[in-house]
Amino acid sequence: MVYLDNAATTFPKPQMVTKAILNSIIRQGANPGRSGHKMSIETAMQVYNCRDTISNFFGAHGPEDVIFTLNCTMAINMVIKGLLKPDDHVIISCLEHNAVVRPLNALKKFGITYTVAQVYPCNNDATLDSFRKAINDKTSLIICTHASNVWGIRLPIARITALAHEYNIPVLVDAAQSAGHLPIDMKELKIDYLCAAGHKGLYGPMGTGILITNKGKNLTTIIEGGTGTNSQSYMQPEMSPEKFESGTPNVPGIIGLNAGINFIKKTKIERISTHEYNIINYLYNKLSCMDNIILYMPKPDPKHFVPLLSFNIKGMSSEKVAAYLDKNNIYVRAGLHCAPLAHQFANTIDSGAVRICPSFFTKLSDIDLLLLSIKKLTSNS
Repeated sequence: MVYLDNAATTFPKPQMVTKAILNSIIRQGANPGRSGHKMSIETAMQVYNCRDTISNFFGAHGPEDVIFTLNCTMAINMVIKGLLKPDDHVIISCLEHNAVVRPLNALKKFGITYTVAQVYPCNNDATLDSFRKAINDKTSLIICTHASNVWGIRLPIARITALAHEYNIPVLVDAAQSAGHLPIDMKELKIDYLCAAGHKGLYGPMGTGILITNKGKNLTTIIEGGTGTNSQSYMQPEMSPEKFESGTPNVPGIIGLNAGINFIKKTKIERISTHEYNIINYLYNKLSCMDNIILYMPKPDPKHFVPLLSFNIKGMSSEKVAAYLDKNNIYVRAGLHCAPLAHQFANTIDSGAVRICPSFFTKLSDIDLLLLSIKKLTSNS
């Protein structure tokens, strides 16, 4: 079996993640912050340890700024729906996922509008200029993906945040495809709201996401309920992270996520990234020499891309290609990848694309098997 769908969810997980999750079910089975007994306190400490790990890993101001969510989509919704007010204007990039576009469209009924800024691959000056031109006196938030989940294009986050802060506009960065692949320091990059998926490049389990911000006071809550604190009050706590974490948390997931990030720290993000770029560039070089292969982006260099590649075979739907590969036990993702804006950008809205995303566990031999299957498919078509 060859698994190349790591942009959706990394697989396999590191052994230390599996062991941590199993151990949490056996040893940290109590509800954190809801009881005063030893197991509850130990479980709460394990949750805090993950908060602290994440804070240090992403250069946050402190562990209290780390808010656990079910996924990156939930984190993005918490910011969009917790920050925006009627008649606000938002700027997004032309590569955004539906996790951004759909909640914004749902808020149109309140008079909230958005402008789509054009991204120019390998030309950060032009990209920045398109964001600058989209700013108006009602702009209250800029949202941009750190890296496209379809084309792997990296946006110039540091320059976008610097531009936004000239106008006192906060920035939400969707790091679903960059967290764990690229170093991210929130203080250095001046990111106001960082949203990330725990189950992708961070090697945690599904059902884990992160919102990191020291501006929680600016957000209203979209979920209220039990937090284990101030239970005599009917009012939601005002302090982060309790303000945003009502209900029992996903303790096994959080402990597994902590192990995933510790795996990255132990292995070194530079080593992981170098391996993934070597894999994806090997694939790009081979595909570029094959007839009937359509490549939409330049070779993915680290300055402008994350290690991800989407392609098509001339005269063949992306779904057909993926189905053929599936029969050969090669798992990829085809279609629109929940990002129609990104496909409009590359004129693939009708065809979709076949997406390949390696992980640290992907081998060159996996890519050779993929290439062999593609050659057989093209020769038979």
